[in-house]
Amino acid sequence: MSEESGDGAVRHRMLRRDAADNRDRVLAAAAAAVRREGAAVPMATIAADAGVGVGTVYRHYPSREVLLGALTLRSFRLVLDAARRAASLDASAIEAIRSFLGRTIEHGPDLVLPLHGGPPKIDDAAVALRDEVHRLLASMLERGHRDGTIRPGVSTADLVVFGALLAQRLPHVEDWETVAHRQADIYVAGLAAV
Repeated sequence: MSEESGDGAVRHRMLRRDAADNRDRVLAAAAAAVRREGAAVPMATIAADAGVGVGTVYRHYPSREVLLGALTLRSFRLVLDAARRAASLDASAIEAIRSFLGRTIEHGPDLVLPLHGGPPKIDDAAVALRDEVHRLLASMLERGHRDGTIRPGVSTADLVVFGALLAQRLPHVEDWETVAHRQADIYVAGLAAV
């Protein structure tokens, strides 16, 4: 390989890395903007928040629907990661659920899901991720019933809705993470078998 072709390969990798960085910045800015202003936030606002030109946004996401779909997919991936980490803990089921809720709080600003005003219709890839989250949460609940740490009657939907509530920062609450973690502790105490 000549030096010129080696330099070209390096430049190509750098350009690909720059494009990926731009895409990540756009998604992070879009998540914040959608949470702040709703799904109709102008694409120019997202571009400005990301520090890129509006053409860069449209190059990666040619329509608002494509961008919202990418945000939803990214959000389900974050929630799935939280569920997987929690399910893999060598701890009681109730502590696994506490971990899941804690990570949900941490990811809150990045989540744009149907329960947060994201698109109500999701594609097959997002459905598969959502279903895997539900499966993992159900397995934690079943484990909690077996190990005696979780009272009967708690459903996967209960965990999903409460996690969504915790992930939605209240606008006039200072130090939301501390408050949300306290609410999670109270909730988890209520899940305990008596």
